[in-house]
Amino acid sequence: MTAPQTHSKMNILGISGSPHVNGNTSRAVQTALALVDPEKYHTKYISLANRNISSCIGCFKCAEKRECIFDDGMNEIYEALRWCDGLIIGSPVYFGMVSGQLKTMMDRCVVFRPSYDLPLELTGKIGCGIACGAFRNGGQETTLQNIHTFLLQQNMKTISDGYSFSHAGATIVGETDDDQVGLQTIRNQVKNLMLMMEK
Repeated sequence: MTAPQTHSKMNILGISGSPHVNGNTSRAVQTALALVDPEKYHTKYISLANRNISSCIGCFKCAEKRECIFDDGMNEIYEALRWCDGLIIGSPVYFGMVSGQLKTMMDRCVVFRPSYDLPLELTGKIGCGIACGAFRNGGQETTLQNIHTFLLQQNMKTISDGYSFSHAGATIVGETDDDQVGLQTIRNQVKNLMLMMEK
């Protein structure tokens, strides 16, 4: 009699790019992680608020050992990005783009692709974005494009919020808990992320 196959759980990481520990973006990302099926996935949450991350200086020393010269708050993030199979990145809209904290994190991820003749470490992982703004046309889509560009630069698979809206990703207007349409885009996106990870 053949023993039943056991499948290990996959891992989903949520990163809030907001400078506020308990801000709107933090709430949106944690709402998304709470929708993940715990029977199939492990989840981890990281906030960039109050995290010491030095700006990338373009020295490309990381090409030698895949390690950054800075020993700071990115170390946990490097470990988590290597750990995850799926990634949810949330950002507030700052002048139609991601927050400065998130952009600094993204720049430091050159560690995963430090040279054109080396494989990209995050290849094949699946990622998506959540953008939080004050108005319905407040720059959420351009902020999501920033997130998508980062994912594509890492050779990751980038997904939308899927059925039934299938737009650029999840978008929140105003307070997360009050935006019913925005919450639906989060639900759709998490469902789509799990679907794509199972393919």
